[in-house]
Amino acid sequence: MPHPPKVNHSRGPKTVKMDPEHLLVAAERVFASEGLKGASIRAIAREAGCDPALIYYHFENKEAVFTTMLDRKFPPLVQELERLSDPADLRHTSERFWEALRTIHRHVGQDAGFRATVRGEMTRGAEGVQDTIAQRVRPLFQALLHLFQQGVQRGHIRPEFPQALGVFFFARLYLEILDTAPIMAQRIACIPVEQALPLAERSWFELYWRGISTRPEDPLPFLEKAKESRS
Repeated sequence: MPHPPKVNHSRGPKTVKMDPEHLLVAAERVFASEGLKGASIRAIAREAGCDPALIYYHFENKEAVFTTMLDRKFPPLVQELERLSDPADLRHTSERFWEALRTIHRHVGQDAGFRATVRGEMTRGAEGVQDTIAQRVRPLFQALLHLFQQGVQRGHIRPEFPQALGVFFFARLYLEILDTAPIMAQRIACIPVEQALPLAERSWFELYWRGISTRPEDPLPFLEKAKESRS
């Protein structure tokens, strides 16, 4: 007697294997537009093109997704900046700060969603979320502060300049350039989009450095090399 055909009694969508990195990228886009408070696991799943159960398989909740997103970006950036602030590096402080700028660019320069998410949650997020971000930003700030302090000790940076503000201006204003220069330069200054960011980076850095330097009249040859390499 033939056996009856097997019936699949499973309901709902089948589990689809998906790289957690893909889920984090999707979450980043949702957080950037909705904020952590307005985001949901369902919205992240929709953005990622998967079932919400798959996200719950990897993450306990949306807060865990957010924390993992931060830890995906900040530690590698901090490690590079800490190496750059090593006192054994005897390059001129201006060149080391330029390298710090390029390091930030490598890690977050192409990730507008991540920048928007962090900026938004630092300004409008709940206190616990702000603390979570601050814990990850603080080592980055300390690495840049050590670099600034070495510049003062070596006679490259004006000792009367507030050091914490010097670091804040460096990081915060550069991130603003990353967000606005490619758009505003083309629409307002008629600068081709492919030239806007490199030009803005060099021009802003020169203004910044000459504002804190003990010898603002000295040339910055590495900026010319950067210009030639991108021309």
